[in-house]
Formats: sequence, structure tokens, C-alpha cells
Amino acid sequence: MIIIDYKDARPIYEQVVDRFQMLILTGALEPNTRMPSVRSLAVELSINPNTIQRAYAELERQGFIYTVKGRGNFVAYDEKLLDVRKEQLLKKLKELVREAREIGIGIKELAGWLTEDEEKAGARGGKEHD
Repeated sequence: MIIIDYKDARPIYEQVVDRFQMLILTGALEPNTRMPSVRSLAVELSINPNTIQRAYAELERQGFIYTVKGRGNFVAYDEKLLDVRKEQLLKKLKELVREAREIGIGIKELAGWLTEDEEKAGARGGKEHD
């Protein structure tokens, strides 16, 4: 379900947040389903429970989960969450395009890579994108 990449420069809690966001947005975690307990997920991932608690607090702040006192955390899906995630991804993409331009990678080269990647995904049976 959740895999931690220790080579990733991002904090572990951000990786947990990102992974749960994707699981929720893709429907792998359905609305109103109970999230794993902080303790059980911390044990499963071999990380500090405070890290999971921080990730859950961030997910709740963003509207991806809600807490029921004494019962745990639950998935809270709203169509607006997908729009928020798209905005986040577009912001990251714009940053990457800016960095690419700074080191001499042009838009045509980037577009070629994206097209090539899309064709490979299609050949593997991946989802078609707009």
C-alpha cells in the first residue's frame, strides 16, 4: 500500500501524504473507509508513529481524511480534491519546465519525452491521458 523511498529527499511524512492522496484520488481507498491506525501503519512501515500522525494531520487539513473521535480516521473524498491535486502537479510541472529551460532543454525536447512516455504507457496498457 505505502512504500517509503529512503533515497527521496522529501520528508517521510510528505511521501506518506502523497501516496495516500493518490490512493484516494484513484479510488483505491473508497470514501468513508477507515484508514489504518497510526500505530499499525507506523509498525508496518517501521517508522515513528509521530510521522504518521503528522501525515494524517496534513491529509485532514487538506480535506482527504476526517477523524471520528474514538473511532479513527476515514477517507473523505470530494471532487474538488482532484482539482487541488491537479493544481499541485501543474505547479510542479511548471517548476520543472523552468529548470529544464535553464539548463538548455527546450519545449520541443520536453514534448518529445512526454509523447514517448505516453506511447510507452499505451503499449503497456497504461491509462490514456487527455
